Amino acid sequence: MDGKESFIDLLLFHRRLRCLVAIDLKIGEFEPESVGKMPFYLTALDRLAREQGEAEPIGIILCKEKSRTIVEYALHDARKPIGVVTYRIVKRLPKELKGQLPSPEQIARLLEDVR
Repeated sequence: MDGKESFIDLLLFHRRLRCLVAIDLKIGEFEPESVGKMPFYLTALDRLAREQGEAEPIGIILCKEKSRTIVEYALHDARKPIGVVTYRIVKRLPKELKGQLPSPEQIARLLEDVR
C-alpha cells in the first residue's frame, strides 16, 4: 500500500463465519499498545481482500497473559471486531488433539513442496 509492505502474523479464513481472520501474535502480556496495527490490517483486508458475500474481517490478538480490565479499556472505542485471547505453552500435545494434527515429519514434507 503506497509502496510499503505490512504483514500480519497469521491470516486465516473462517468457513462458517465466511470471513478473514487476522491473528497478531504477542510474546508477552497484553498491553494497550498491543492493539497496534490491528485496525489498520482489518481495514486493509476489508477494502483490498474481502470478496463479495464475505463478512467483515475480524482480528484476534493472541498473547501470553491479559488483564480483562486493560483489554476492555484498550478496545473500548474500537470500531472493528477485535478479540484478545491467551495461549499457554505445553511440553506435550493434549490427548484430545492427538491424531488431529500432522506429525512433524508430515509438516516437513508439506513444506518441501512449497519451496
